[in-house]
Amino acid sequence: MSPWTARLPAEDRALSPYTGYSRAHWEAAADGLLDAAWRWATPRGALLDLPGPPSQSGVRSDGLEGYARTFLAAAFRVAGAQGADPYGWLERYAEGLAAGTRTPGRDDAESWPVIRDIHVAGQPMVESASVALGLRLTRPWLWDRLDGDVQDRAEAWLRGALRRVPAPNNWYLFPFTVAGFLEEVGRGDAETARARERGLGLLEGWYRGQGWYADGDGRAFDHYNGWALHLYPVLDAHLSGAGTGVYGQRLREHLAGLGLLFGADGAPVYLGRSLTYRFAAASAVGLGALTGDTPWRPGTSRGLISGALRYFLDRGAVDADGLLTLGWHGPHEATLQRYSGPASPYWASKAFVCLLAPADAPLWTAVEEPAPSGTADRVLPLASPGLLIHGTRADGIVRVHNHGSDHVPPEAGESAAQDDPLYGRQHYSTRTGPTAAGNAPDNHLAVVLDGVRSVRRRIHPLGAGGGEGWGWAASRHRPVFPVGPPTVPGLRVESVTVARGPYELRIHRVLGAPPGARVEQTGWATGPDDGLHTGLRPLYGWDTEGAPEVQRAPQGTAFTRWAEMARLTAGVGAEAGSDADDGSGAGPGRGVYVALAVLSAEPVALDQVVVETAADSEGVRVRWGDGALTRVVFGPVDVTFAEGGGGEGPGAEGLSPGAAR
Repeated sequence: MSPWTARLPAEDRALSPYTGYSRAHWEAAADGLLDAAWRWATPRGALLDLPGPPSQSGVRSDGLEGYARTFLAAAFRVAGAQGADPYGWLERYAEGLAAGTRTPGRDDAESWPVIRDIHVAGQPMVESASVALGLRLTRPWLWDRLDGDVQDRAEAWLRGALRRVPAPNNWYLFPFTVAGFLEEVGRGDAETARARERGLGLLEGWYRGQGWYADGDGRAFDHYNGWALHLYPVLDAHLSGAGTGVYGQRLREHLAGLGLLFGADGAPVYLGRSLTYRFAAASAVGLGALTGDTPWRPGTSRGLISGALRYFLDRGAVDADGLLTLGWHGPHEATLQRYSGPASPYWASKAFVCLLAPADAPLWTAVEEPAPSGTADRVLPLASPGLLIHGTRADGIVRVHNHGSDHVPPEAGESAAQDDPLYGRQHYSTRTGPTAAGNAPDNHLAVVLDGVRSVRRRIHPLGAGGGEGWGWAASRHRPVFPVGPPTVPGLRVESVTVARGPYELRIHRVLGAPPGARVEQTGWATGPDDGLHTGLRPLYGWDTEGAPEVQRAPQGTAFTRWAEMARLTAGVGAEAGSDADDGSGAGPGRGVYVALAVLSAEPVALDQVVVETAADSEGVRVRWGDGALTRVVFGPVDVTFAEGGGGEGPGAEGLSPGAAR
């Protein structure tokens, strides 16, 4: 237990047998975070200048961020208590609002920065949404009691969000949220109507199915789904009293997958940007419990949200001053982005949306249940985002095999200089993080030319599916190189992941490689004291002399200060020992490679998990130790599975017997 969590109420293990947290713990956590942050406020409270290096937006914008993001926590806290405000939070925010909007843009102690276009100084637009939402939530106790001139000044400042250019992604929901508040307080007009229509119109185009939105026109699928793309429209509809409609239906479907993305210890999967927002990853779970748009029982929902909150509070997310740090457990530079500033972690305030559910709601009165990852093995293929969720009950670890989320704008070229470990790796989990840029990459298939390793940028999904207890997802990408010509004409990699039990089959087909090319596959990155066990066993195509090599990552990950991982290597085509097409899948410029990987909290022997592997240019056949058969067919990709005793199973014919290993 960290010193900070000692300030919370005593655990209630009767009501919450898994985390000990009740509604009182959530209220105390909000109050504690607010109290610590307000120690760094300007005299009139318009800016909260938290200690630390500034973001790319500068100190004044960071101070506004401190005000706005903590205001959101205070608003959920007070609105959820029906206006009860024992610490006087709203009085402070009212004074700060009056001071910050008096002379926006002035270089003085209190003035807020003016909202501008994204390419100029756009960060205040993000914060305008938190200000507007906070005012909407607390209207009877704050907005309605303000002097008319303060209301007018606040409206004038907020309208900047309606008139400036947002980033081409979830940012369009910030003017949408501002407009929703202005309309509710009788200040709507054609300008607010356009902002709301524009936001919802874009959101419709970004919807990809299965409850998942892309964050913009590309293929960025990450935690922004829950804490932005679902949160803003669903909460807006809920507050309007009109019903959540199609947005609530999509949230329900999204939560069916999102609920599986938390480990049994409460950790969200470490994938995507802005991970320093930490327990905001659980905000959509609390929102669904509030509105009724959830597939989970109330006790399960509370287990998920309280598990996430406690996970971070127990692991150093709050420093000795009571402030949320820039990182994951504690400070961690590789988790951050250029826009990360001292107050950025306070987007975690969105998790406190759960406090809008009253104290007598089932979310708070039902006996807490464990996270779904702690109750059964789970394999869920999501074809729309191209993700394969893979959890194991025995250790509570959740893995995500990424065959669809890349965060590459559709208009952008593919440059290795923009390689992003938070999206480019093929496998992520709740217990491991990707190694940092500049270190050996974990969970990566690289084509190597003259010692230069490729990166994976734009990902093209090739499908996903599965059955009881197993699943698969596939994609292709064009290897991009940081030195020399960025791409090689015709070179591509097709990748398939098959999950079963704790195991992963990692299958790759390389096509169009130039002479002398080699390939490398790395495994999970773990540290000496994290209690994890990994394995990477070559099954086909890889050099098999001796054990896999071990690579080191001295910068570690978000979970360990120092890491290492296994690595397999092989040649391609002639380098692999085949100058002509002999039916093995190898040939000039091409090769097929199969490996078995595992990440577990217990030691796992891989020797007898798979007993036979065969491959040719059209596909792969794998016989498991229990007799079951997995068959992978390339172009178009399809995967079938037959239990032991079923012969070779569907589609098993046609593989070259000489290619078996």
